[in-house]
Amino acid sequence: QVQLVESGGGLVQAGSSLRLSCVASGRSFSNYNMAWFRQAPGKERAFVAASTWISLSTHYDDSVKGRFTISRDNANTVYLQMNSLKPEDTAVYYCAVGPTFPTVRETNYNFWGQGTQVTVSS
Repeated sequence: QVQLVESGGGLVQAGSSLRLSCVASGRSFSNYNMAWFRQAPGKERAFVAASTWISLSTHYDDSVKGRFTISRDNANTVYLQMNSLKPEDTAVYYCAVGPTFPTVRETNYNFWGQGTQVTVSS
């Protein structure tokens, strides 16, 4: 059974950093993209960043470019380093895994974690 477990969320002040982790189990995801999405209160879930299985290239939403870094240290583990956090980054962050492109499209992901809350106070 496939399972994605996120960790690392919390309550921090603006300007702080957090590192989210996601560990996938149940099968190898070496030929899958791994990504982070987030859902802020009252808003739809939105793409944040992705690490592709082809050449391990990375993609970012414009709102996090230069502040967030996605990395992957094996087929089943992905991280999101979040620096210079802003109150507007407050959301539940979800890890997702999927084999197809484009990476920004939520429907291209087959498996999802339960989410981890990130709250940034001003």
